[in-house]
Amino acid sequence: MRIGVIAGHDDMGGTLARWWKQAGHDVVTGALHPDELADDLKPVSVRQAAYFGEAILFAPDWNEAHDAVDLARPALRGKPVLDATHPVLTGGTALGQLAEWSPEAHWVKAFNTLSVPVLDARRGHDPLLTEFLCTDWPDARRTASKLVRDLGLAPMYAGGADHAWMTETGPLRACEVDIKDATAVLAEVLNTAA
Repeated sequence: MRIGVIAGHDDMGGTLARWWKQAGHDVVTGALHPDELADDLKPVSVRQAAYFGEAILFAPDWNEAHDAVDLARPALRGKPVLDATHPVLTGGTALGQLAEWSPEAHWVKAFNTLSVPVLDARRGHDPLLTEFLCTDWPDARRTASKLVRDLGLAPMYAGGADHAWMTETGPLRACEVDIKDATAVLAEVLNTAA
């Protein structure tokens, strides 16, 4: 699959790009400041990465997210876009804000609950580490699930976009969950939230 990664200053976007390349995907990485990305990522512009990808990983710094969406918007139409941003919001969710900025994209919340070192230490090892996904788009859910599995992690659907708060700032944030326990953990979180 062709994956366009829109990265930021942290290492999540670049790391996932490298891992997907290792898994056999064709990946390009863009950023608002491509000169700040590592040379091995063969950096391109945000717009180029968005047009290149059949699926997009959206992982810029939150303070640059709106600018990145503005640059990528025409290329996001109808594509699964995995939102790995870490929001700084007082109300709502990053996923909800991104969907307002680019409603034609098929947004799915992914890769924002755990740090790169935790993902790296656990990927591909039994029991598989759970990566929670939140989306209203069936195609985005399927694509994100495949890309999560390709990294040696276990996808777990945590509900629609209205559940993204659980992974962004809620009880699933920084929660390392084995796939064998994921259903019980998710049920407990949902019961507590009700």
